[in-house]
Amino acid sequence: MKVCIVGASGKLGQYMVQHALDRRYEVVGVCREESVGKLDKFKGRITVIPGATNDPDVIKRAVAGCDGVLVVLVPRGVHGYSTGTAQAVLDHAPPGARLVFSCGWHITRDGQDVYSWKLKALVKIGGPLARLARFADLNDQVEACNRVFASDTRWTVVRGSDLEEGESQGLPVWSRHVGDAILESNITRRVDFALFMVAALENNELIHEAPAIVSRQSPSALAHAGSD
Repeated sequence: MKVCIVGASGKLGQYMVQHALDRRYEVVGVCREESVGKLDKFKGRITVIPGATNDPDVIKRAVAGCDGVLVVLVPRGVHGYSTGTAQAVLDHAPPGARLVFSCGWHITRDGQDVYSWKLKALVKIGGPLARLARFADLNDQVEACNRVFASDTRWTVVRGSDLEEGESQGLPVWSRHVGDAILESNITRRVDFALFMVAALENNELIHEAPAIVSRQSPSALAHAGSD
């Protein structure tokens, strides 16, 4: 399988690169030119295309001939960076390619998610402050995901809980709606978030799903497994 990883130089992206190489995939990584050095440990094993991930020409070159595209949707700045990235991938990925996008729990597909007061406060207060500081725009990520949901591509949108570093705890478990009991612990190892993204490429059951994930070793996931 030939896979393009859009946003390969970030923490999540680097973990995805390693997981993809572990599966013997051919990997093309896209990242901003100033971040290329972060991928030096993969030199000679992957192809790196430098450029802005919301640049259609960059994405068109990167995804050519790819069977799958893994996309880190980053709401950087206030100029639609995530939306531009998602649209470029939707426009230029080969027909039939598996597209897997990452975002946070604040994204909802059907409006049936139930959020904690902490997450509501973060989005309601932190979102406008981030936009005011011209640092990030959470609404940009919402618009990007809405475009993915509306597309007829073979997409999956993986919604991540709070993240922590540490050794892998295995493939995370998932549910369709934030607020489901299995997700209550709200914690996932970043390396395992990346593992779920890469594994989704070959899991057709996740096509047109927006799984919200949590560590399979978290208390809520273990409690759910015990009840089953």
